[in-house]
Amino acid sequence: MNANRLLAAIAGLIGLFYVLTSSIFVVDQRNYAVVFSFGQIVRVIEQPGLQAKLPAPFENVRFFDRRILTIDTPEAERFITSEKKNLLVDSYVKWRIVDPRKFFVSFKGDERLAQDRLTQLVRSALNEEFTKRTVREIISDQREQVMQGIRKKVADDASDIGVEIVDVRLKRVDLLAEISDSVYRRMEAERKRVANELRSTGAAESDKIRANAERQRDTILAEAYREAQKIKGSGDAKATALYADAFGRDPQFAQFYQSLQAYRSSFKDKRDVMVVEPNGEFFKFMNKKN
Repeated sequence: MNANRLLAAIAGLIGLFYVLTSSIFVVDQRNYAVVFSFGQIVRVIEQPGLQAKLPAPFENVRFFDRRILTIDTPEAERFITSEKKNLLVDSYVKWRIVDPRKFFVSFKGDERLAQDRLTQLVRSALNEEFTKRTVREIISDQREQVMQGIRKKVADDASDIGVEIVDVRLKRVDLLAEISDSVYRRMEAERKRVANELRSTGAAESDKIRANAERQRDTILAEAYREAQKIKGSGDAKATALYADAFGRDPQFAQFYQSLQAYRSSFKDKRDVMVVEPNGEFFKFMNKKN
C-alpha cells in the first residue's frame, strides 16, 4: 500500500514537472516566438525573456529568426539589356522577418521557401530594370538608379509576405565573352572621339589666348613707344631751349663748344684719316693762341 502511494506520488511529481517544463519557455532576443493552438496562431512574442503557455498539446511554440539574413546567388545569372546584349549578374539580398504571422502563412515558417521566393522577386526586378537600359547605363551612368528601382520593387512585393528588404546589391556585372571585345572597342572609340574633341577645343582656346596676348603686347608697346617719343621730344625741346639760351648769352663760347663736339666726333676712331688744311676754319680754336 505504501509502495503504491509512493509510486503515485512520484508519478504526480513527474506529471507536474512535465506540465511546468512544457508551459514555460525562453524567448531569445534574436528570435520571434509564435504560439500555436491546434495549428492556429494565438500570439506572437517579440520581447525576450521567460514566457508561459499552456502545456502541449494545447499550445505549442515555434521560433523565427529576427536577424538580418543574406541570400547570395551561387552563380551569376544572365540578363538581356535594351540593346539585346547579354550580361552576367552576380547579386545578393539582405532581408529579415518583420511580420511572423504573414511569414508563417506565406511559407509555413520555412526560410528556404522564403529565400526561393525572394530570389524570384529579385530576378524579376533585375530583368525589368535591365531591359529598359543599355550596357553603359547599367555599368556606369545609371547604376544607382537601377539599384533603387530593384530595391523598391522587391520591397513592395516582400511586404505582403512579412519580409523587409534591407538591401539589394550587384556584386558583379560582366559581359559575355563574345560581346566584350566589340563593346570595349566601341567604348574605346567613344573615349578617343571625346579626347580629340577636347584637344581641338583646347587648341582653339590656346590660339585665342595667344592672339589676345600678342594683341595686348602690341598695344602696350605702341603706347609705350608713343609715350617715350613724347617724353623724348619734350626733353629735346627743353635741351634746345637751354642750349639756345646759354649760347645766346656767350656766342664765342658757343662756337668753342660746338668745335669741341666736332673734334670729339671726328677723332673718335684712331683709324680715321682726315685731309684738311691745318690752318683751316676747322682747326681755328686749336691753332688759336691764348
